[in-house]
Amino acid sequence: MSDLALSPADERMLAGEEGPAVKAALELLVRYGELMGAERLIDTDNVCGANIFGPRHARVLGTTDPAALFSRFSLDLDEKVDVPPFRAHSCQLIGPRDTDQWDLQGVAPTDAAAMDDSEKYLAEKGVDLLSTCTPYQVGNVPRFGEHCAWMESSAVVYINSVLGARTNTEGRESSAASMLTGRTPYCGYHLDEHRRATHLIEVRYPVVTTEDWNILGYWVGEQVQEAVPVLTGPGLDPNPVRLKQFGAAAASSGDVEMYHLPGVTPEAHTVEQALGGRAPEDGSVFDAAARVATVASLCRTASDRDVDFVMIGCPHASLEQVREVARLLGGRRVADSTTLWVFTPRALRTVAERSGYVAAIEKAGGRVLSDTCPAIGQFLPPRTRVFATDSAKQAHYLPAIAGVQGWFGSVETCIGAALSGRWPDA
Repeated sequence: MSDLALSPADERMLAGEEGPAVKAALELLVRYGELMGAERLIDTDNVCGANIFGPRHARVLGTTDPAALFSRFSLDLDEKVDVPPFRAHSCQLIGPRDTDQWDLQGVAPTDAAAMDDSEKYLAEKGVDLLSTCTPYQVGNVPRFGEHCAWMESSAVVYINSVLGARTNTEGRESSAASMLTGRTPYCGYHLDEHRRATHLIEVRYPVVTTEDWNILGYWVGEQVQEAVPVLTGPGLDPNPVRLKQFGAAAASSGDVEMYHLPGVTPEAHTVEQALGGRAPEDGSVFDAAARVATVASLCRTASDRDVDFVMIGCPHASLEQVREVARLLGGRRVADSTTLWVFTPRALRTVAERSGYVAAIEKAGGRVLSDTCPAIGQFLPPRTRVFATDSAKQAHYLPAIAGVQGWFGSVETCIGAALSGRWPDA
């Protein structure tokens, strides 16, 4: 007997009236909801998950059958079950390979074919194959107050904070269960009480550029961890790209799923409104010393200045960012010793191709990829020892994942390193 208050439709799904896959999905959501202290489930019609399976999953089961892989890894079932079309509007997030340029990653043709089969399986169930960590850049823009069930930390913090939609950070299994049932536990950031700020951040050092917002985000995450910060200070007027980078950084060094920036984000016009009339539990000041320490932390794995690989586009680059890379290259050639890869959503890569940005980057010796990134796909150009990036998130994760040294800096500095083959001296 569940502690959750289940609707008649929930009860029918739980009884198996809609088949074994839906039954397993509802059972999973009930267990998850009880663990999270939810009183009930609510409807959702916007789910983003990750259900394309690569060779690592296939080796575990000894099969590339997408139905068997989905049953095991998305529904936690030991046996393969028939899966009906998904009930909720569902999107595939970033995956393990670039659909068109998988050979650059060193993916074997047989593995690429198996991943094609996995994509086709999802498409047959009604999944939109956006294949990006930034679905909001390519058409999935939740409305204010909409209850969603999204994976991917940088996407979660963006739609919670910038768009005012509502989601917790879901896992593969819970998001797949929501795809099948159109339900998600009513807890966490779905509730008003958990969306109020708890920590006050006073920004005393100028934060203007995209690099600045990466640095501030990484520092904020370290300060508040999983709490909800509200930021105050003069001149805080970021554009969507800077908000994308800020949230991704804060979700990497901490576990920030929501923040408030009065006058920019939608749920609080003042600091007092963000706090819900309460005093902050804690407060911190971002100043020049905090900035210097944060940059040092982001570059802590790096010592060698010869750069093998420059990575731009984490979270996936906007069209504006791809255009900026093309502009900074200025018709020059990337150093022979260095590889330049730019990552952007597949839909935006198409626009970038038509606009001439991809041709300009490729003429310089770089490549523009989609659908994946080095951290998710766990791949690097051959013999990479040292990489550079304009993303605090990638600087945080990739050294640990790939065992490489990582430099963090502005996109201008990164493109300069791609052209010269070296990170500038301090």
